Amino acid sequence: MGNLRAGVTFGNAAKTAPYESALREAGIETVPNPASLEGLDGLLLTGGSDVNPVRYGQKRAAESEAPDDARDELEMRLLQEALAADLPVLAICRGMQLFNVFHKGTLIQHLPSVDVHRVKARDAEPGKHPGVHSIRVNPDTRLAGIIGAGEHDVNSRHHQAVDCVGGGLIVSARAADGVIEALELTGNATFAVAVEWHPEDRVAVSSADRKLFEAFAQAMAQRASDGDGRTSRSTAAQLANPRSSP
Repeated sequence: MGNLRAGVTFGNAAKTAPYESALREAGIETVPNPASLEGLDGLLLTGGSDVNPVRYGQKRAAESEAPDDARDELEMRLLQEALAADLPVLAICRGMQLFNVFHKGTLIQHLPSVDVHRVKARDAEPGKHPGVHSIRVNPDTRLAGIIGAGEHDVNSRHHQAVDCVGGGLIVSARAADGVIEALELTGNATFAVAVEWHPEDRVAVSSADRKLFEAFAQAMAQRASDGDGRTSRSTAAQLANPRSSP
């Protein structure tokens, strides 16, 4: 799997190193905040600030962060492009929330169990963050095929979560309190998986989290090996425009 390249979106460049390291270990080169996915093999949506609740029909709650509309717009456009071209997508934390909103789902703007789900690791080594709660992965899902069904320990540092699940998505994991921890796109998508935890911060201590990035890389390689795997210049602009996409 050589020369795999993924677009990686973010709001704060100072926080991208763990994602870049995890992708690099899986054989993936990162292209930061690309204008389009032309010539790329996949898309990673990272964590960060809250999605603007206007996008899912709600007013901003007092606990919600100030919106980053430019980032929201970029990620929605790139996600449209990726899914229309069947490029692999891995969405993490905020990325999963945006993934759900893209599919017309809604979010819980502030969890009542935030003390369980927003636990920042103190002085943890890169890639070695501790698990703070468990999740249960549903059998017969893409996620189960990657990391195994049943219980897994994860880290967690989010205060929002998926509420109503978007169209075409299924829940593939939940926490013990019922919070949705993973989604995936149904149908024949090559790879469209979203998780609420931060696997990039546990790749050195968790084989499950490593497998998630390895599966992303394998899906990218599979898609790139197809004759039309990478988005061409002529189709990139069309796919980025939802009105012109099928």
